[in-house]
Amino acid sequence: MTTALYRRYRPETFEQVIGQEHVTAPLMQALSKGRVTHAYLFSGPRGCGKTTSARILARCLNCAQGPTPTPCGECDSCVDLANGGPGSIDVVEIDAASHNGVDDARDLRERVSFAPARDRFKVYILDEAHMVSPQGFNALLKTVEEPPPHVKFVFATTEPDKVLTTIRSRTHHYPFRLVPPGQLTAYLAELAEREGVRIGKGVLPLVVRAGGGSVRDTLSVLDQLIAGAGDEGVTYDIAVSLLGYTHASLLDDVVEALAAGDGATVFRAVERVVDTGQEPRRFADDLLQRLRDLVIVAAVGDAAADALAVPEDALDRLQAQASHLGRAELSRAADVVAAGLEQMTGATSPRLQLELLCARLLLPGADADGGLGPRVDRIERRLSAGLPLSATPAAVLAPAPRPEPAPPAPAPVVEAAPAAPVAEAGGRPAAPGRAAAPVPVPTDPWPAARTPGAAPAASAAPVPALAPVAPEPAPQPAGPAPGGDVEAVRRLWTDVLAKLFTLKRTTWSLVAENSTVADFRGGVLTLQFRTPGLAATFARANHAGFVGEALLEVTGIEAKVQAAGAPGGETGGGRAPARQSRGGWSTPAPQAPAEPARRPAPAAPAAPPPAARATPDPVSPPPGTTAPGAGNSYYDDVPPPDEPVEDPGEEHLSRPRRQPAAPAPAPAPTPPPPAEDTPSRDDEDADEDSQLVGAAVVEQILGGKVISTDET
Repeated sequence: MTTALYRRYRPETFEQVIGQEHVTAPLMQALSKGRVTHAYLFSGPRGCGKTTSARILARCLNCAQGPTPTPCGECDSCVDLANGGPGSIDVVEIDAASHNGVDDARDLRERVSFAPARDRFKVYILDEAHMVSPQGFNALLKTVEEPPPHVKFVFATTEPDKVLTTIRSRTHHYPFRLVPPGQLTAYLAELAEREGVRIGKGVLPLVVRAGGGSVRDTLSVLDQLIAGAGDEGVTYDIAVSLLGYTHASLLDDVVEALAAGDGATVFRAVERVVDTGQEPRRFADDLLQRLRDLVIVAAVGDAAADALAVPEDALDRLQAQASHLGRAELSRAADVVAAGLEQMTGATSPRLQLELLCARLLLPGADADGGLGPRVDRIERRLSAGLPLSATPAAVLAPAPRPEPAPPAPAPVVEAAPAAPVAEAGGRPAAPGRAAAPVPVPTDPWPAARTPGAAPAASAAPVPALAPVAPEPAPQPAGPAPGGDVEAVRRLWTDVLAKLFTLKRTTWSLVAENSTVADFRGGVLTLQFRTPGLAATFARANHAGFVGEALLEVTGIEAKVQAAGAPGGETGGGRAPARQSRGGWSTPAPQAPAEPARRPAPAAPAAPPPAARATPDPVSPPPGTTAPGAGNSYYDDVPPPDEPVEDPGEEHLSRPRRQPAAPAPAPAPTPPPPAEDTPSRDDEDADEDSQLVGAAVVEQILGGKVISTDET
């Protein structure tokens, strides 16, 4: 038969008590100065040295050379109170849990009046003092307040708040604490060396964790492992299986799978946990402990060795895992696991709760608020690693030159027609042979089905009365600079729109249905609208402020928001040309002699003039001026009284157009709009840039449609 470790290695002096220097040092000073009071209250968690310190205090008081802070260990009192000693008749230990009544207090009050049998003081140690009833404390109050000179009281308790206030106020209170893991690990290594037992790598941290900072509980766990160890000593596998912890290799696999987004590996780990009979809650607790270590490593870096009681190789492994996961992702994962642990308490199906917990860890996008930081961390890691964020090619993210169709033989009228308005505007005439400026590839997410031949017809129309615009320089190859930030905003744009819906619904209706994220650089977010009129509508009101507020709340990015029209003179990625082909909504203006320069004769689809292709943003014509053939004229967005039901298709495009036979003015195919629809500067509904009023504004912005018109 052997004695338990916590009994064999119980401290006999204050110097041998570990982790309680804040208590032992003042007590030793009081003993050396002779300022020992009549009653003490030792409080703290179980197994941290309260009763042991009370016995040491009794040895110091009754030592033949005392009172002294260092008992001699040779006198009768020291020998009786030493480990394995018979005990002293003048040192009485009372279990207050079983002696807590009024009668017990009265009996104690009668016995304290007798003098010590041999020693200097009669010391009463009341363990679990909080179990004494209020009536018992009240019966003992007078004795504790004014005891005989030869009596000392020491109350030991784990719950000092339950001790009667009048008793607590008459004692010197010394709070004991749990022993730090590092100090306790070194103490265990010393004891194992004394016992001659080999301890495997990584075993002592598990023992310390199982003991929870209590020296007595930790020594009991170590004693159990030593008793069941073989000739090779206490190995890590034995400690893991006996203590019920999750193996470190399994935790490594789970953390690395979370970093890589490998759900199959994570759920296979759950299967292994269940197959081995391990408690799912224990696995979740071990995973939370690992995430806590990773958070510390990510926060303090190389200084984590002082905060974590792990071997050096394990610390290197933790640093590698922390580098694969961002701080926000680690913090969110720890919060998710902590919440899952609470849900698993008392759950009828712990495995189901564990699987749901793992699913929440793998899907940060499911949490709109807490998942934002992890998603941004993943984007930053992929950008730093040079990995693509999405399947969108780089050529789409950056401007690229568009191949030009082979132009047919130009008609004389077509060549001379664009020269007149350009000359009137004071610009240079566009040379037919000049190379067209590159046009950015449109990113309009609402592509309209173009009728064959409609796009060249729209792009071939000359631009009337435009200010001279310098051609854009040749675009540089797409690089990671413009792609990173704008792609991050595009990935979170759905969340931004959802937040915008709660802030301002009219702004959400305008932005969500008519714009896309075009660019984001230099703290400026550019939204591309279908038409310049919509861009002007966005700029006039405080729509940009609401979009910026939604962007700030969702992504944490403070940016200036600006609007831009469709690139290259096209409206909304080709919607206006498609509307032209639908049965005469907007037809080319007749070639009247009065306006030969601004109304050229219709011709076969030709290559767009260089001046029109080089224009980055279409300029709407002034009131009363019509741009022939282009999709941004005033009459384009005004629906006729009777809209055709079906699209005539290619027959309408292949139908030959009439050529003007004489200089006499030809009647316009489409009747002019009513006088009351003419835009006025006093009309609040008028859009000065898009020239849209009335029904056209309702159709374009609110999505309405004219069903019938009341002529009365």
